[in-house]
Amino acid sequence: MVLFVAPGTGKVAFVAGRRVGRAVLRNRARRIMRAAWRELAPTVPVGYDVALVARGNIQGARSRDLVTEVDELLSRARVTRS
Repeated sequence: MVLFVAPGTGKVAFVAGRRVGRAVLRNRARRIMRAAWRELAPTVPVGYDVALVARGNIQGARSRDLVTEVDELLSRARVTRS
């Protein structure tokens, strides 16, 4: 997964391109990314736009796995509050 963060209004986008797979797999990827985001959204201060982009290896991942990955990506981007 790739995470893009920019100063903005606090919007979030979930992107799964055709490389992820067919429509069912892309929808599942967006669904589990949204579930992971719901857990971590309170840790992100207002004023950042975030885009989560799924990659092909997201197939078979669970939302619990993505929570860990998104948390790591947010901390690397120095966006989370303590």
